[in-house]
Amino acid sequence: MSAVTVNAAALSVEAPIGHRTIDKRSYKTPLILTGVTVLLAVLLLASPRPGSTTFTLATAQDAVQIPQAIVPGMAFAWVCMIGAALLTLAAAWRAWSYAKLPGWALALFALVAIAAFLGWAGAGAQGHINVVSLIANAVLVAIPLVFGALGGVIGEKAGVVNIAIEAQLLMAAFTGAVTGSLTGNPWAGLCAAILSSALVGAVLGVFAITYRVEQVIVGVVLNVLVAGITTFLFSAWLATDSSRLNNTLTVRFPAVGIPLLDGIPIIGPALFRQSIIVYIMYVAVAAVWFALYRTRWGLRIRAIGEHPQAADTVGIRVNVMRYGAVIIAGAIVGIGGASYTLVSNPSFNREMTAGFGYIALAAVIFGNWNPVRAAFAGLLFGFAINLQQVLGVIGSPVPSQFMLMLPYVVTLLAVAGLVGRSRAPAADGVPYIKE
Repeated sequence: MSAVTVNAAALSVEAPIGHRTIDKRSYKTPLILTGVTVLLAVLLLASPRPGSTTFTLATAQDAVQIPQAIVPGMAFAWVCMIGAALLTLAAAWRAWSYAKLPGWALALFALVAIAAFLGWAGAGAQGHINVVSLIANAVLVAIPLVFGALGGVIGEKAGVVNIAIEAQLLMAAFTGAVTGSLTGNPWAGLCAAILSSALVGAVLGVFAITYRVEQVIVGVVLNVLVAGITTFLFSAWLATDSSRLNNTLTVRFPAVGIPLLDGIPIIGPALFRQSIIVYIMYVAVAAVWFALYRTRWGLRIRAIGEHPQAADTVGIRVNVMRYGAVIIAGAIVGIGGASYTLVSNPSFNREMTAGFGYIALAAVIFGNWNPVRAAFAGLLFGFAINLQQVLGVIGSPVPSQFMLMLPYVVTLLAVAGLVGRSRAPAADGVPYIKE
């Protein structure tokens, strides 16, 4: 009797999607795009706004001056909404064909959806929508979010939940302001911010790794503790001599343009006429990705976050690596915290981080624990926060509370898995006990 071997994989049917194949249809993306498109259509139908919308596409310093674009607000919004609807149909067709919508198409959908919303919101408004300033200020707002997200990714890849991002940002902002004011040197303030934030990371490591305290509780306690310490020192120390101890107006990092790149219309001034911390942010995103996915250190970090027992059996010192990860993560978050007082504001103020640490943690989840995706999520949240301020200036009817809650709504969708599969490292938040 002859034996017949059947290859089960040969019996499965997979549909090609360019360079990849999937074995089932996924309608998550079309459903999300449909929801956004329907909301836009309802908004345009229920609340039409007469008048035109003015978009400013250049600044006075630009080498290429692009004239203002004045468009009929509602007509422009409807055209963009129709474009969003066509992309939604394309996503549905791709899903039916066992394919995913390309990344560039998703980016295009986001662009036309935002354009439709801005066209409607700016119709008949008192002011104009400065696109360059909108993007540039969104990048500034996103600095602590991106650095916080990068620190969160490193910590959680190593198996430590870093709820204390808020504390690290706040401590870095405080020490950066004091050191920068005393020395008159923003670089000294940046170094102090990095060290203080790394110290908060080390304290987190002591309780979460050595004493195996519940990591979420440790993070929340550190957030409250640092908020209390900085508030007390602000009232008892900085407020009494603010001109000497809390005045970074003259020592902040100035905006520096990158030759050639800052001359690119619209995005050049917004992305490449920024402070040195913004350029450090660009480099940090690439460096963290490379370190995590292209180095031995990154391989070990991911191993102790997924299966620490297996990592231990091959000689990796799990808890030592986790200590290093949370301290490095804290140092990276400190750069973002320094941006509050050395880039954006002239002085430190009580609880000035305003919950950005929690939004950074949301960016980690939204980015599926990938440093590049988490950074883009931070930029998205920064854009939403800045857009709320812009709409308030031009007199838009959109409630400011709606824009403020937008990052959290997106986060809920991410956690629910509606914008893709979101999975934390297997050993995230689990203390390792060597047997």
